Amino acid sequence: MIRSLLVANRGEIAVRIVRAARERGMRSIAVFSEPDRLAPHVLEADEAYPIGPAASAESYLRADKLIEVAKASGAEAIHPGYGFLAEQASFAQAVEDAGLIFVGPTPETISAMGDKTEARRRMAEAGVPIVPGLTEAVTSPEEATAAAVQLGFPVLLKASAGGGGKGMRVVEAEADVKRAFEAAQREALAAFGDDSVYLERYLDQPRHIEIQVLGDAHGNVVHLGDRECSIQRRHQKLIEEAPSPVLSAEARAAMGEAAVQAAKAVDYRGAGTIEFLYHDGEFFFLEMNTRLQVEHPVTELVTGLDIVDWQLRVASGEPLNFGQEDVELNGHAIECRIVSEDPSTGFLPSTGVITRLETPTGPGVRWDGGVAEGFEVSPHYDPLLGKLIVHAPTRAAAISRMSRALDALVLTGVESSVLFHRRVMDEPDFRAGSFSIRYLEQHPELVEVADSASARRAAAVAAALLEEGHRRLHRTSRISGNGSNAISAWRASGWPWRRERP
Repeated sequence: MIRSLLVANRGEIAVRIVRAARERGMRSIAVFSEPDRLAPHVLEADEAYPIGPAASAESYLRADKLIEVAKASGAEAIHPGYGFLAEQASFAQAVEDAGLIFVGPTPETISAMGDKTEARRRMAEAGVPIVPGLTEAVTSPEEATAAAVQLGFPVLLKASAGGGGKGMRVVEAEADVKRAFEAAQREALAAFGDDSVYLERYLDQPRHIEIQVLGDAHGNVVHLGDRECSIQRRHQKLIEEAPSPVLSAEARAAMGEAAVQAAKAVDYRGAGTIEFLYHDGEFFFLEMNTRLQVEHPVTELVTGLDIVDWQLRVASGEPLNFGQEDVELNGHAIECRIVSEDPSTGFLPSTGVITRLETPTGPGVRWDGGVAEGFEVSPHYDPLLGKLIVHAPTRAAAISRMSRALDALVLTGVESSVLFHRRVMDEPDFRAGSFSIRYLEQHPELVEVADSASARRAAAVAAALLEEGHRRLHRTSRISGNGSNAISAWRASGWPWRRERP
């Protein structure tokens, strides 16, 4: 039984893990960089420790500092969340070498699946279908050109150690291979410290569908259904839903079986995701994410399982207490990633102080957030502000619920993707479930700047709502008076005070 847990992350996922730990009776320990001193994850945790300046390389990416804090605080385990060090085999190994529990798969599994060419080789050996292409890195433009000609154009150059769309280039013709190869190498080296790239066939308009898997240390593995993740920009997901609106029951079962097969091939432990490309009725292994996914809430809502809780249980040595036959998918869930980016400028980042945040409530509505009013959005970290998730009996009902929830979400002070998501919910192809990973490219109107008349109407509505809020507050203040019942800046529902270690 783990009694104390260090969360080696920040933002909404750190908040999510802290809350899961508290429900299991664990003492939660947060870490923070200088600008995150008063961040929600710090205020939520039982204890919090500083680990360095704003730059990730000097704080959240410092494995030595994280392990030092874990030991000093008496933590027994470390949860890496996602991003940062979550898929670094060397970090998992360092945690284990320090006598601590790493909440995730073994270092050997992370290493095997973190190298995309090694992962493809292993999946092919396990009988899992892979996208036609190489299982070894190419080392020169000439070698890349020869392989591309043999595969047939278009091809996709990909970083072997990559993810998140970095180190990827689509090549349409032989004359473009050299330039694309060199660009992919540069980007891969900058992002991952490894310039190895390989080639695979480029599927023009596939869907991106993934399967959530969960394994324990006793050899049990189950899958928790599928997620549709095709709404992307620059290979970064924007909207996810479960289940996919395109899969038949037979295709879903086949993909689930392949995912379990893939996980067992690497003795998987904990929560992980097998990503597939689905094209013309066929599916192909894309990669495995050996960590918790940003979009895990949609799976939680349709299965009724708490995935983070199961991560902690598995890390404590518990076996899964259910089998594949016990996993049922109920209803439909949709998640919108609310990011501090401006869709009308090509999703350029936006920074500043959040001046107002009101999140929607009601049946089937969930907000997983990592920011609050007064919080400064920094250029140093991922732009994800929070995730708005809904659940309903049907996909149509979930879309309607998400539209209502987006209308109720108020977030000012930084540019965000809220309006973009609202437009997608109304778009006919999305509503019909007819889209691919090129959806955004095929619907440029979704990111266009609103015309002046629409902008004026939106501004007028926003001003009216703000004025009504001021009036309500003024009326309440007058009724409360100045006595013991007067309204103060502190709310009983606010964050509890927490200790901060020097």
